Amino acid sequence: MATKPTLTVLLCTPRGFCAGVVRAIDAVERALKLYGPPVYVRHEIVHNKYVVEALKAKGAVFVEELAEVPETTAPVIFSAHGVAKSVPAEAAARNLLTIDATCPLVTKVHREAEIHWRRGREIVLVGHHGHPEVVGTMGQLPEGAVRLVETLEDVAAFTPRDPERLAFITQTTLSVDDTVGIVDALKQRFPAIVGPHKEDICYATTNRQQAVKAVAPRVEAMIIVGAPNSSNSLRLREVAERQGCAVSRLVQRAADIDWSEFGAIASLGVAAGASAPEVLVEEVLDAFAERYVLAVETVSTADESVFFPLPREVRDAPETLAARLEDAAARPVLAAKV
Repeated sequence: MATKPTLTVLLCTPRGFCAGVVRAIDAVERALKLYGPPVYVRHEIVHNKYVVEALKAKGAVFVEELAEVPETTAPVIFSAHGVAKSVPAEAAARNLLTIDATCPLVTKVHREAEIHWRRGREIVLVGHHGHPEVVGTMGQLPEGAVRLVETLEDVAAFTPRDPERLAFITQTTLSVDDTVGIVDALKQRFPAIVGPHKEDICYATTNRQQAVKAVAPRVEAMIIVGAPNSSNSLRLREVAERQGCAVSRLVQRAADIDWSEFGAIASLGVAAGASAPEVLVEEVLDAFAERYVLAVETVSTADESVFFPLPREVRDAPETLAARLEDAAARPVLAAKV
C-alpha cells in the first residue's frame, strides 16, 4: 500500500460565518420555530447553497420577488443583503408580516446614504452592478440620487452635478485594496467629496482578506470555500491570486475540487467566505486527508467577537407572537401582483 504524502495546511482564521450571517440564518430558524413553516425568504438569506438547502428542508420557501408569495399570514424575511425601500412598502400594502434580516452593517450604509441625500449631496456608490446589496442600497433613495462606480475608468468618466456637493459610500464586501484605489481616485478628482466616518467595508470582509494575505504567499495552492455568487468569497480568491499563490480556487463543496490541480502540492491554504459554514471547510479537509497526511496549522490575524441581536419579531415571547398572528389574520390580505 502506497504511503500518502504529507501536506502542510495553513488554515486561515478568521474564516466562515460573520455576525451578520449568523443573525440572518438564526432569524429564519427562529421564525420557523415560533411561527411554524412555511416561512418565506426573499432572495437567498445568505449566498450559500448548502445553507439555503438546509433551511428549505426545515420549511423555508425562497422567492426572488414578493409577487411569488401567496396570500398568507406566514412571515416574509428579507435577506442579509438588504432590500430597496419599495420592497417593504409593497409588503405593507399587502399586509404581509415581515422580518428584516438585513445585516446591521448594510443598514449603516443605507442610513449614511439617506443622511447625505438629505444634506443635498449627490452620492457615489462604489460597488458591483447587480449585486443584491447594491440594488438595495441604491433603492433607498429616488432614482438618480446614487451613482454607481465599479472601476477607475468609471471614476474618470463620472461627471457630477456639483463637484462641491458629493459623498461616497461603498458596498460592504469589496476588495479592500481595490476600494482604496477607487476612493483615492475619487478624492483626487473631487477634493470636497465626503466619506463615511468609519469605512463601509465590513470587519468580516477586511479580516478574512487579511488572513488570506498572510497565508497565500506561503503556500503552493489555496482553496476558498464559498459560493460563486458570494462577493466576499470571490474577493478572497482574487486576493490569494494577487498575493502570488500559483493556484487559487473557489469551491462550494469538496466535490468541486479539481484534483488535477492539487495532486503534486506540499502546502495548501484554506479559507472560507463569510457565508460559508464550517462544516464545508471540514468536508474539504477530510477530502484532502483521504489523499495526504495533513499537518494543519492555524494562521490567525484577528479575533472576532462581534454579535448582532436578532430582529425584534423573532425575539418576542410566544404570547406576543400569537397576538401578532391573530392581528395579521384579521386584516385583509391582498393578492400578489403577477
